[in-house]
Amino acid sequence: MLGGLGVLSFVVAFVASRVLLARFARFALDHPNARSLHERPVPRTGGIAVLAGTAVAIPFVASVLWMPVLLAFFLAAVSLVDDLRGMPTGVRLAFHLAAAALLAWYVLAPMHPLELALLVVALAWITNLYNFMDGSDGLAGGMAFIGFGAYSLAAALAGDVPLALLCTAISMAAAAFLAHNFHPARMFLGDVGSIPLGFLAGGLGLVGWRDDVWPLWFPLLVFAPFIGDATVTLFRRLARRERVWQAHRDHYYQRLVRMGLGHRGTAYIGYALMAACAAVALLARTQAPVVQWSAFLGASVALGALALWVDVRWRRHQPRENP
Repeated sequence: MLGGLGVLSFVVAFVASRVLLARFARFALDHPNARSLHERPVPRTGGIAVLAGTAVAIPFVASVLWMPVLLAFFLAAVSLVDDLRGMPTGVRLAFHLAAAALLAWYVLAPMHPLELALLVVALAWITNLYNFMDGSDGLAGGMAFIGFGAYSLAAALAGDVPLALLCTAISMAAAAFLAHNFHPARMFLGDVGSIPLGFLAGGLGLVGWRDDVWPLWFPLLVFAPFIGDATVTLFRRLARRERVWQAHRDHYYQRLVRMGLGHRGTAYIGYALMAACAAVALLARTQAPVVQWSAFLGASVALGALALWVDVRWRRHQPRENP
C-alpha cells in the first residue's frame, strides 16, 4: 500500500508541476535581486504541486493526522497570498504561531504550560526555517524527499501505518517537484510550499513523539542540516544586530554556492548530510538512551565541525568575491 500511494502521489505532483509550468509560467514569479542566487525569473508555484501530491494521502490517514494536514493547507493559503501580494512580517508570524499553538495543544494537551509554549515556539521556528533554506536549486526539495522518507520508514517500522502513508505521500510529492527544481530550476517551492512543509516536518515530528513512534530528538536529527544552518545563521545575525527578517545570503548553503560549488554541488552535499543524519537517527531511535544521546551529540559535533570548516574557507574566499 505504501508503494502504491507513493507512486500515485508522485504522479499527481508531477502532472501538477507540468500543468503549472505550462499554464501558469508567469504566475507568482520570483525575480532575481541582489540577494538571490538565481539569475532569471522563476515561478514560485512548486509548493502547489507538492500539496496536490500530499492530498492523495488524506483519505487514508487517521483522524489525529487531519489537524496537522488541515493546518498545513491553511498556512499554504496564507502563504500564497504572501507570494502574490506580500504580507507584513508580524502578520505572517502571527499565523504561524497560531497554527503551531493549535496543533501543539491538539496533539499534546494536557501538558505543562511552559513546556507547551517552548514546543509552540520550536514548531513556529521549524515552519519558518524551511522557508529560509529554500534558496538554492534542488536543496529544499531533496531535503523534503529524504526527511519525510525517513519519517515514513520509522513510522512503518513502528507499525504506525497512517503516519507512514502520509509521510510517504509528502516524500514522493517532493521527489516529483525535485524533478523540476534541480539545477537549473524551472520552479521554486515558494512560501506556499516551504511554509507547510516546515510545519509538517515539525508537526508530524510531535505526532510521532506523542505516539511513541520515535523519541523527541529524532525529528531534530533527521532535519539537523536545515535546523543547524538556519539557527546558527539567525543567532549570528542577531549578534550583529541585523534585521533578521530581511533577505540575505549568509546561510552556509548560500556560502557554498558562492564559494564555487554551485547549486548542484551544494545540493549533493546537503543530500549526503541529510541522508547521514537520517540513517543515524533511524539506527539509534530504538537503542538505549545513552546510545541515542551519543548519536545525537556526535552528529551535532560533526555538523558543527563542518560549519567551522565552511567559516574558515569563507573568510579566505570573501575578499576575492565581487561585492
